[in-house]
Amino acid sequence: METYPLDSERTYLSSDFLTLACEEGDVTLKIGEWLLRDPVRIHRLIIKEKLLHVDQAEVFVPLISKLRRADFEYYKRITGLKMMIDFPGFSSEVEAKIPYDTDPIAFYKWWRKGKNESRVYLSPAYQFKLFQKVMSMEPKVMLRKDIDYVKNF
Repeated sequence: METYPLDSERTYLSSDFLTLACEEGDVTLKIGEWLLRDPVRIHRLIIKEKLLHVDQAEVFVPLISKLRRADFEYYKRITGLKMMIDFPGFSSEVEAKIPYDTDPIAFYKWWRKGKNESRVYLSPAYQFKLFQKVMSMEPKVMLRKDIDYVKNF
């Protein structure tokens, strides 16, 4: 069987073949098939390792929707504040970054006190920034553990 090693100088389309090492040995599939079989691995090759270059419209956009279905926790982590959410006061879904930036107190209440931490991933740095903003604006709404987090950071 012919192998198609990763060529970091090439831009791949969904119909292009790629051979990757797997538990069962080398596996050759079309990029479109890799999106179904292992979307997290393909995403990491594109974003983290920067070894795989793909066509934005034909491969990357479908990859993101595959990630959402295949591994929601991974998807949530890579999306962060770009996650679309239903937030009080907005008539439709909005990026989490909008209320995070425009109304940190309401966002804090929704995210932390409203038990929505599982819906939007905030890195420790974004948590710290949020807690710091809320603490400077209205510390009474904060949980004790978040106040301690800011003080001990």
